[in-house]
Amino acid sequence: MEKSRKKIEESFESFGHFVYRNSIAVLIIMTLGIGFLVSHLPQMKMDTSIEGFLKENSEVRIAYDAFKEQYGRDELILLAIKGKNVFTVPFLNKLQKLHNEIEDTIPHLDDITSLVNARNTYGEGDELRVDDLLQDWDGTIDKKALEKLRTQAMGNPVYKNMLLSEDGTFTTIIVKTDAFMSEGQASEEDILEGFDVDNKAHSGVKKKLKTLSGKENSAIVNAIRKIVKKYSSPDFKIYYAGSPVVEESLKNYMHKDMQKFMGLALLMISFFLYLMFQRVSGVFLPVLVVVLTLLSTLSLMAWFGTAIKLPTQILPSFLLAVGVGDAVHIMSIFYRKLSHNNGDKEDAIAYALGHSGLAVVMTSLTTAGGLLSFTSTDLAPIADIGMYATAGVLLALTYTIILLPALLAVIPIKPKSDESIHHKKEAFLDRMLDRIAYLSTHHAKGVALISGGIMIISFIGALQLSFSHNPLTWFPKDDPVRIATETIDHELKGSTSLEVVIKTGKENGVYSPKLLAGINSFAEEVKSVREGSLFVGKSLAVTDILKESNKALHENKEAFYTIPTNDKLIAQELLLFENSGSDDLEDFVDSRFTEARITLKNPWLDAYIFPPFMQKVVEVLKKNIGSDVEFYLTGMMSLLGSTIHATIETMKISYVVAFSIISVLMVIMLGSLKYGAVSMIPNLAPILFTLGWLGFVGHPLDLFLMLIGAIAIGLAVDDTIHFMHNFRRYHALTGDVHDAVRETLHTTGRAMLTTTIVLSLGFFIFMFSSMSNIFFFGLMSGITIITALVADFFLAPSLMALITPTHNKTSQNIQE
Repeated sequence: MEKSRKKIEESFESFGHFVYRNSIAVLIIMTLGIGFLVSHLPQMKMDTSIEGFLKENSEVRIAYDAFKEQYGRDELILLAIKGKNVFTVPFLNKLQKLHNEIEDTIPHLDDITSLVNARNTYGEGDELRVDDLLQDWDGTIDKKALEKLRTQAMGNPVYKNMLLSEDGTFTTIIVKTDAFMSEGQASEEDILEGFDVDNKAHSGVKKKLKTLSGKENSAIVNAIRKIVKKYSSPDFKIYYAGSPVVEESLKNYMHKDMQKFMGLALLMISFFLYLMFQRVSGVFLPVLVVVLTLLSTLSLMAWFGTAIKLPTQILPSFLLAVGVGDAVHIMSIFYRKLSHNNGDKEDAIAYALGHSGLAVVMTSLTTAGGLLSFTSTDLAPIADIGMYATAGVLLALTYTIILLPALLAVIPIKPKSDESIHHKKEAFLDRMLDRIAYLSTHHAKGVALISGGIMIISFIGALQLSFSHNPLTWFPKDDPVRIATETIDHELKGSTSLEVVIKTGKENGVYSPKLLAGINSFAEEVKSVREGSLFVGKSLAVTDILKESNKALHENKEAFYTIPTNDKLIAQELLLFENSGSDDLEDFVDSRFTEARITLKNPWLDAYIFPPFMQKVVEVLKKNIGSDVEFYLTGMMSLLGSTIHATIETMKISYVVAFSIISVLMVIMLGSLKYGAVSMIPNLAPILFTLGWLGFVGHPLDLFLMLIGAIAIGLAVDDTIHFMHNFRRYHALTGDVHDAVRETLHTTGRAMLTTTIVLSLGFFIFMFSSMSNIFFFGLMSGITIITALVADFFLAPSLMALITPTHNKTSQNIQE
């Protein structure tokens, strides 16, 4: 194995000579390739939608898309207006003006509902009438009529917690936007096939419908925001929330943060590169490599139509921080060799590649291995990180091994004297590294025991970890969208929903009195379901329309606010409702009455409690509707619940896969099962420490913190590989563990220190984020990276001292 490693290192040296002698040709080829790749960058898109967290081919996403094709978009924009008394003439006049302006100006509007046009069902003789609540409103009304209106509205069970709060101080405007793009949504073939949408939604034929774009969603929310600003006043305070508003706010934060992160990352990288190398080329060339890596990776995403989503916003800064590591290891050896060979650049380039080329390749492969573990998940943005971060790491490797040596060959670089570099600049660092080498090798058992104790304590803390996924809490506490959502949840019992779709499997199956009675009893019983603070604040179904119609057709008597027991009477009443001019029925049944929809309104809480809550809903549903029909759950709650489930599964799988891949690569790299296995201990220690700390302080693992383990193990192992690679080299030369550790720390240890500083600061930059989830991700990732260096400086040498015998060889002077 030692001979194989030597041959590979010699091959890297030969490649260095080749690149130097053909540098111009290499630069031309690389420039053309990079230029072609980067040309796709303008096609880059962003996607902050909740459904964007799941892959398009996931069962939950397919069900949700089918639901939207049938019933439209369930993600509503809710405007909650607070006044001292909703039922006053000035308030209702202003509400009507606001309603009309939204209806006239908001783009991509599907429907709008408020007290202005709320469904008012009543009977006149034998005729069923369905009018707007304020249909005859002209802005003037006497006190008696106003009180009658208030009593009528407050007594309507459909309005409660939907259009009116229980105390009558809040009313809402519900804005439903188009679910799909307004143009080009269907091919000519789709149109000619007819209008039977219901069969197609579940027939397996994929309709060519394109979801409303982020650009169009932005136009909608910005128009709402402008109108709200115009109408809001102390006696007419408007809160606006809902999934489209949350998505737009997340997009704005993400766009602002990404620009901030990239700027700070480039500034930080440049600063520390100059501190390390004291050369313009030492700053320019690594920065050029990482910038080209970033642009190339983003262009790949654009090429394959992959949008930047919330989790993938960390990708640019991650690649900037990670990509510089390869260049630092090559250039640090290059500059040292250049100072010892009288400025022979070809020799310095070849030596740098021979010395660190293999280690750089292996660190890139292990980092890629850790990231690749994400690709198998159903969570779309995490799979995207796995795929494109891996591509970015490999692109950084390619640019470092090929482009960087070619640039070093053509750029004038003068050597610096050893005296200037070593004695003046590095004396303090040399003494510190000497002490670390002495402590870790001469007190190896003590260091190993202390480290083992810390790992055991950390493991105990990790067992106390909990999980969380609540995008709303990512916002600052004073964010208007967060305040509005929490206010609507409190005053109107929910701002999001769980959708239930019941499929009878036969035409007119919804007319079944037994089924409708079951839906009605379910809607009542489900209100008692609780999971922590989560509950059903409101239920809406076809049964509400039917009960209203039945009451209206029986002289408006309250005793007839019930479900008819005859299927023919049910069919007749629903037909009369359809003929009344109202289109509300299509929100709850399909055109052939084969399926029915039930909307359960819920507060926006932590998605971790959604799955057990939905299981309780399913149990109540089965109890009331029986086994004669099929059903499925969908809607925003289902999407969020599936996201947290997929995230937890991702963490389990990715940690195991990453550990397995990297362990195998370490064994191959070191040529020893024993050394490969032992070398994984310093890699696991920092991750265990981070998870343990989170467990002890009670901070839950969210979508972003779960990424730390697989990302960190891929990054932490880089330093371990460089340490182990050079330790084995120097031990083979000296035969002494202490001398080998000392020489390793004096050479590659410097680069390890620099890359750790750059990497950790690259993650600490995320602490400048406006969103708390990104803040904690940056904080804990940076701490994990620093802990990894401490493990490689202390624990790794102590383990090597314990398992490596000392041979009686004469110590040699090793020149770097």
